[in-house]
Amino acid sequence: MEIDSVLADALPATIALHAPNLKENLTVINADAMKIDSLPHNPTHLVANLPYNVSVPVVLHFLETFPSIREILVMVQSEVADRMAAVPGSKIYGIPSVKLTWYGEVDKAGLVGRNVFWPAPNVDSGLVRLVRKDRNLDPELRETLFSVVDAAFGQRRKTLRTALGSALGSPQEVEVLLRSAGIDPGLRGEQLSLADFVAIALQAKKVT
Repeated sequence: MEIDSVLADALPATIALHAPNLKENLTVINADAMKIDSLPHNPTHLVANLPYNVSVPVVLHFLETFPSIREILVMVQSEVADRMAAVPGSKIYGIPSVKLTWYGEVDKAGLVGRNVFWPAPNVDSGLVRLVRKDRNLDPELRETLFSVVDAAFGQRRKTLRTALGSALGSPQEVEVLLRSAGIDPGLRGEQLSLADFVAIALQAKKVT
């Protein structure tokens, strides 16, 4: 899949030249990855070199759109890779970390130095692997969960009692909901695991 028409047109010839035995296995789709909602076959793997500004949205879009995808391996800017695979409690843990973990197990699979590219970019790259977990992913729960995550990290320095107001109501209502979910309202989003966010989302669904 390639959005650039020039590159998309060049790919078949490039494969025919350098890997002629594989050319029959190649199908090039000249399109914006964010607008793809169907493919000729159900994909099981996603392997991509993604630009910084769309890396996480593209991965999330494909995970949501194609449940058949079992494993993902993407190359992104090194700092983005760190955020995608970050764990609770770290300064770089945030929206990408939680949302990707909702779909599966995420880890950094390697580093790619800038010197392997021509022309050399100004940043290093990292490989991120996601292996999808086999569990029933309720679309409504996911929508609520992602709204809670967006709110929690939208005001990162504020406690959950205040930060979740945009998604769950007044500070007083939020505090009651959080305590019912077993979560301390004085915590910040970066201190919560995926399980904590799921507990909040489940409680939110009960009261709405």
